[in-house]
Amino acid sequence: QVQLVESGGGLVQAGGSLRLSCASSGRTFSTYFMAWFRQAPGKEREFVAAISWDGRFTWSSDSVKGRFTISRDNAKNTMSLQMNALKPEDTAVYYCATGAAGSKLRMPQGYDYWGQGTQVTVSS
Repeated sequence: QVQLVESGGGLVQAGGSLRLSCASSGRTFSTYFMAWFRQAPGKEREFVAAISWDGRFTWSSDSVKGRFTISRDNAKNTMSLQMNALKPEDTAVYYCATGAAGSKLRMPQGYDYWGQGTQVTVSS
C-alpha cells in the first residue's frame, strides 16, 4: 500500500509563490514516476509536472513551464512543487501521484496512487 499526503496549499496573491510537498508512506517503488496534477471546478484534471524515478528528467505543461519546478528526494520519500509567479488561473486543487506512468506520464491513467489534494487559491 502506498499513501500520499500533500501539504503547502493556501491563499496567495497573484505573482506570489507557494511550495507544495508530497510525503509518501507504506510501500514505495523506487522506479515509479511522480507527478503533480490539478483540477479546477468544472474542469478536467490537468497535468502539471512529472519527474522520473531518479530525478534526472522532468516534464511540465506549457501553462506552468518556467514558473513551476518539480523535485524529489527519494531518501526522504518526498516530492515538491515550487510554484512562482502564480496566476489566478493556477487556482485549483493540486494532487500528487505516483505510478509506472511510462508513455502516459502526462495522463492521470499513468498513475496508480493519489493524494487527497491540497487547495491553491490565487487572488487577482
